[in-house]
Amino acid sequence: MVGRERDLAALRAALSAPPVVVLVEGEAGIGKSRLIQELLAAHAPARQRVLLAACPAVRQPFTLGPVVDAIRPATEDVSGLGLSGLAGALRPLFPELAPSLPPTPGPAEDAAAARHRLFRAIEEILERLGIGLLAVEDVHWADEATLEFLLFLASRPRQQVSLLVSYRPEEITPDSLLLRLSSRQPAGAARLRLSLEPLDVPGTAAMVSSMLGGERVSDEFATILHDRTDGLPLAIEESVRLMWNHGDPTRRGDSWARQRLREIEVPPTVRDVVLERSVRLGPAAQAALRAAAVLTDPAPEDAVVEVMAPEGDPASTLAGLAEAVGSGLLREDPRGLVSFRHMLACRAVYEAIPVPQRRAMHLRAAHVLEGATPSPVAQLARHFREAGDTTAWCRYAEQSADLALASGDDATAVILVHDLLTNADLPPADVVRLTSKVPFCLLSGHERYRELMDALRLVLDAGEPAPSEAAEIRFHVARLLQQTEAFEQSRIEMERAHCPTSGTTRRRQPAQ
Repeated sequence: MVGRERDLAALRAALSAPPVVVLVEGEAGIGKSRLIQELLAAHAPARQRVLLAACPAVRQPFTLGPVVDAIRPATEDVSGLGLSGLAGALRPLFPELAPSLPPTPGPAEDAAAARHRLFRAIEEILERLGIGLLAVEDVHWADEATLEFLLFLASRPRQQVSLLVSYRPEEITPDSLLLRLSSRQPAGAARLRLSLEPLDVPGTAAMVSSMLGGERVSDEFATILHDRTDGLPLAIEESVRLMWNHGDPTRRGDSWARQRLREIEVPPTVRDVVLERSVRLGPAAQAALRAAAVLTDPAPEDAVVEVMAPEGDPASTLAGLAEAVGSGLLREDPRGLVSFRHMLACRAVYEAIPVPQRRAMHLRAAHVLEGATPSPVAQLARHFREAGDTTAWCRYAEQSADLALASGDDATAVILVHDLLTNADLPPADVVRLTSKVPFCLLSGHERYRELMDALRLVLDAGEPAPSEAAEIRFHVARLLQQTEAFEQSRIEMERAHCPTSGTTRRRQPAQ
């Protein structure tokens, strides 16, 4: 239990003075269930019997199903509870208790009266069972009758049972009865609303540490993991489990670190949660999600609409974008820029896009962004790369690397040029120019050096470089071999870097 000490203390304080209605809200994976479990397992309200109900995510929820399923295991025989004749209305819900229930009452005047009688009967059995707290999880999935019953309990002038409900605000429809429960002051009880927030970087580090036996986690690892998960506890937990299954993280000195910090995958649990939410949206909203996933970075509404469907109906595409933002998967900042709320959700949607469709959307995104001022060269490089336009990719990636070098960000420049040299089929002249731009000593790990050396040797083996170009490329291979401490091989490559056409030898000092 990390980062929720204040919330847990507030829950305990509120429930220590019943009756009370407690609302725990937060997005999927924020830790609502974990908080309630901790409360009930280690800090259950004194002298209160607790009933825990859960609303399943089914297409057609059973009427009053969560409440009925919670009451059923609480008793096997109600004959000694002293129930009034009103409890006979429970026979359809509890056929197994029929022998110990009073007879079914006569027909009610109308459906509303029948439902009110049923609610009073459920309230009576809760009181007779001594239930002091009814906790209902995931109320955003509850059927209408369950929501009406919760409203009924909260509106009782002499309320006996405290309520604790959890829900996702982004899943509440505008006509949901849950809004009445969350917006109205209970008639005979106090009220507490808790809005759970993501963990900060120290909280992320503490959570990972708790999963690794309490040992220290490097600041860099915690920061990168927080950036990728936005501090969402479920995403943090599942990401660490996935890394652990892949033999990562690893020990580095006196703390845990990550070997490949920028290669955090989307955990299957997180992916399934995101995709399940997205398929419940309309086609236009799903198109908006795909467009925002391709763009990745915050983008204006018109850019998202262009990437969605440039030939589509403007009204329907805007309505779809509005629905996607309303779902909570996307957000719109004060500048009017649209993006995913969580990077892992963005990656989950992106990876689910069929490759041909993804390539076409990247090309549309590139053409849209080419008109922006100032030119977003890093984004353009990525979009043209994924669209398969190597010429435009190389042009914008080199411009992006030049800007990084000019601002002193050599590490980013190295990553950009490394990607070009190892993944693009470039002419020898371009290879020579790019390898001369950046200090490859900043590469991390021998694997990156080997990838780059293999790419340079492929250019040499193709036999296309002119003698001077071949000498330049061999010189850079020698530099890379020095970085991997292959000094003898480096010396050999230096000797081969003689330019036979000029008869001169390159007299350069290897990069430090």
